[in-house]
Amino acid sequence: MSLKQFKAAYQKLLEIIVFLNVVALTGVIIIGFMSRLLGSPFSWYDEVASVGLAWLTYYGAALAAAKGAHITCPSIINMTPPSIRLPVALLAEAITAAFFVLLAYTGYQVVTILEGSTLVSLTSVSLQITQSVIPIGSALFIIAQILRLPEVIESARGAGFVDHELEEAGINPSSVREESSVETGTRNNQASGRA
Repeated sequence: MSLKQFKAAYQKLLEIIVFLNVVALTGVIIIGFMSRLLGSPFSWYDEVASVGLAWLTYYGAALAAAKGAHITCPSIINMTPPSIRLPVALLAEAITAAFFVLLAYTGYQVVTILEGSTLVSLTSVSLQITQSVIPIGSALFIIAQILRLPEVIESARGAGFVDHELEEAGINPSSVREESSVETGTRNNQASGRA
């Protein structure tokens, strides 16, 4: 199995996990709404819904990392000269990985401390299970980031990074660069004409 195939399979796994999280959270919200509408709300609804939202956040972040769609500033990295773009991109990746390593370690400590604790409304559900999303989600994020590293290196060495926000807005980043350079040239010509 090649790295590309493994990355695609990993991304598919994360998509399934996130999809199941969305379905489960939607089910909990519908059940909670219906129980309140009928006048006898379940005591566990709020607590379980908040745990589901936390799970969706962590697993969704790992999926975003696998797709290269987590919060980044590709335009800023693209503004750096090509000669230093790779070190800057790798530094950004290293800082992000270090944060998630720290988060995974801290999350593991939290899970260990919570041994024997349960949800308030569902005493049969361990807090260790609900909070396990912190170290697991962090580890999944790190794996996704490592699997994307070849793409990051290729983009940093090549034409630069794709700005997904511009892409989603239907704006071609290269046309923005061209318009920006034309504007800069026009301003420079106007300034030199005044001088």
